[in-house]
Amino acid sequence: QVQLVESGGGLVQAGGSLRLSCAAPGRLFSAYAAGWFRQAPGKEREVVATINWSGDSTYVTDSVKGRFTISKDSAKNTMYLQMSNLNPDDTALYCCALRSSGRSSPNVDDYRYWGQGTKVTVST
Repeated sequence: QVQLVESGGGLVQAGGSLRLSCAAPGRLFSAYAAGWFRQAPGKEREVVATINWSGDSTYVTDSVKGRFTISKDSAKNTMYLQMSNLNPDDTALYCCALRSSGRSSPNVDDYRYWGQGTKVTVST
């Protein structure tokens, strides 16, 4: 079983920034696509950003485009989500996920392994 561990969440004021990290065992981020997803209270889980195995193809959902950036450091077995200009609508549990494929996908069901999540709360 693959264990993904997120960190970096917290409470931040609107307009602030946070960087989330996702650690994976071994060299998994070098071989497989991964992504960040979020789930706000009372809402369904939604894609935030994805990255393919090589890191040269990324996707960011429209609502965070220009504010969030996904990246990874395969040598450190870590994926990141840099979030800036946060607003209260970004409040959610953020989870990282890993596919069993090198191609990224915006679909929640295409991801096999999930972390427990890190909570992000944005205050006004």
